Amino acid sequence: MQEVIKIYSKAHPNIQLKAIPGHFVTPNSHVNYFLDMTTLKARLSEASMVARELGRQVMISTVVDTIVCIDGCEIIGAFLAEELTRAGIYSRNAHKTIYIITPEYSTSGQMMFRDIYLPMVKDKNVLLLLASATTGKTVSKAIQTLTYYGASISGISAVFSAANSIVGIPVNSLFTTADIPDYTTYSSEKCTMCKEKKPIDAFANAFGYSKIS
Repeated sequence: MQEVIKIYSKAHPNIQLKAIPGHFVTPNSHVNYFLDMTTLKARLSEASMVARELGRQVMISTVVDTIVCIDGCEIIGAFLAEELTRAGIYSRNAHKTIYIITPEYSTSGQMMFRDIYLPMVKDKNVLLLLASATTGKTVSKAIQTLTYYGASISGISAVFSAANSIVGIPVNSLFTTADIPDYTTYSSEKCTMCKEKKPIDAFANAFGYSKIS
């Protein structure tokens, strides 16, 4: 792995994405950068700024009853709910406030919600919030599961996205591949880095990375 590259958001100069070049294996792909969003998700001031800028990208006509947070984005999600409420985004909830919830995953990786959360999902307009949308597989699975529960997807927001849209739904994001022009994702079978015998540096997921050696 090489040294960290700091990338600043065009939307706000104090929002900083840390990109680490290397060969990383994620649950869905191989990528040539690990995107470290730890402080963006965990530091109050930065999470608040991220939420503010993401909130500006949500159309005023959007209905949001629930924000479903993936990749440890709960703090951003709480601030985003505040921003959307302040902006006048409509919620159909009886109490006129937005739910912020996190899904559970079975041992097989299936997203699920316990019965106590069903009133926050069933027949609700859901905004999906995640740190990174790379291949779109995680988002697609999440949308499919939420549909099973009777939810409607009102939008997708991500800190970083390699896709402009997923299953026909536009993705609002603060960073894209335009900010990291050589960012590349591969399936495990077609990974160019593997074909070039470049050693894998680490296994990576939303929690961080673990070096191979």
